[in-house]
Amino acid sequence: MTNEEMSRKARWIRRQILEMIAASRRGHIGGAFSCTDILTVLYYGECMRFDPRRPQWPERDRFLLSKGHSCVALYVILADLGFFPFSELQSYCVEGSMLGGHPDRHIPGVEADTGSLGHGLGIAAGMALAGSMDNKEYTTFALLGDGECHEGSVWEAAMFAAHHRLKNLVAIVDRNRQCATDYTEDCNALDPLPNKWKSFGWDTMEVDGHSMGAIAAALRPARNRSSDRPLVIIANTIKGKGVSFMEANVSWHHGIPSGRELEIARQELTLE
Repeated sequence: MTNEEMSRKARWIRRQILEMIAASRRGHIGGAFSCTDILTVLYYGECMRFDPRRPQWPERDRFLLSKGHSCVALYVILADLGFFPFSELQSYCVEGSMLGGHPDRHIPGVEADTGSLGHGLGIAAGMALAGSMDNKEYTTFALLGDGECHEGSVWEAAMFAAHHRLKNLVAIVDRNRQCATDYTEDCNALDPLPNKWKSFGWDTMEVDGHSMGAIAAALRPARNRSSDRPLVIIANTIKGKGVSFMEANVSWHHGIPSGRELEIARQELTLE
């Protein structure tokens, strides 16, 4: 897809997220919206190797959504690509559905149960190490929340990955500067975040997490880097991106739109 096509796709994905969360009255809309552009480039921008017809294809790249509470964005993409029927989205968070509030391995296209924050990078590092030991060419990608980076286990995994020279590991931090109930820099400052990752032995990049071109320029070469270090891409984003009254508003971590709010959000996410 071109950058313009990916922008339209991301807008469409946000609209599906909105409708799913509004219908089920469950979900984390702010964090799902902040990482939508990142996920769109990963899956539609020729950055990862995968086959929806063969979810367990041994040569596939691996993707871990460590910030699993944002899974509704991933569900829309997996359904759109054909990993499972699109009609399954209507059962999101309904009792008995395979699409729960956090992703698990029963869902085609999902590599690991995630959402217990701080665990995803460690799982991804293990997958990357296994690939390196087995001389496999796949790359492992992990998407973390920045609030998640308050967890000590993230930094244990970062240290492990650098020690083992896991150049086949790419972490992406959704740097929306919010956690569940506060702004990261007010409750437990992360800045200077790039320097922290560098000090742990990682190659580090910062990008505009809502620029399709910038995200693609960072991710597309990631599978063929000459460096022997793991790579972290810090994507500066806005929580609630795409809906004006949600953007950078802490209350929309758990918020569920209804009434006039839902009407406004639908209007703002309508494709032109």
